[in-house]
Amino acid sequence: MKFSLEIGPTADLSTLPALKDIYITMLPGGDYRETAQQAINLVKKGYNPIPHFPARSIESDNQLKEYVDMCKDGGVKQVLVIGGGREPAGKFDSSYQLLETGYFEKMKIGIAGHPEGSPDISDSDLEKAMIDKKPYADYIVTQWLLDPQPIIDFISKQSVPVHV
Repeated sequence: MKFSLEIGPTADLSTLPALKDIYITMLPGGDYRETAQQAINLVKKGYNPIPHFPARSIESDNQLKEYVDMCKDGGVKQVLVIGGGREPAGKFDSSYQLLETGYFEKMKIGIAGHPEGSPDISDSDLEKAMIDKKPYADYIVTQWLLDPQPIIDFISKQSVPVHV
């Protein structure tokens, strides 16, 4: 079984367990430069960092491009592109808009899955968004749940791998 971990941009890297994939959050109001720097630090330590790219926290096309370039230049090979839980800070209000830019070319792309739905989007809109995003996605990632049935049902409907 393969495990991953999620940390914040200021987490102490000296306490990480022996695993490869580490997701790095960019919470609402967070600084993308901190997340990118943490990803670069993880690359240098031999990890596979996966920084979050929350659409509604990105203020502009230039900021998105700078964030992607910082990650790519630092050796980051994989990203998680998400909508993010806030009002839009700029022109982006969905992960699909980030994916359409083409900036993530040659990177492995994860998108968020929601086996139990989302309070931010209707089930029908969520289903349409998943269909729209799948051509860009290498995989779907979702948090684990105490009840496995929603995850089982969700996975059975997907055409790309799902990482729980």
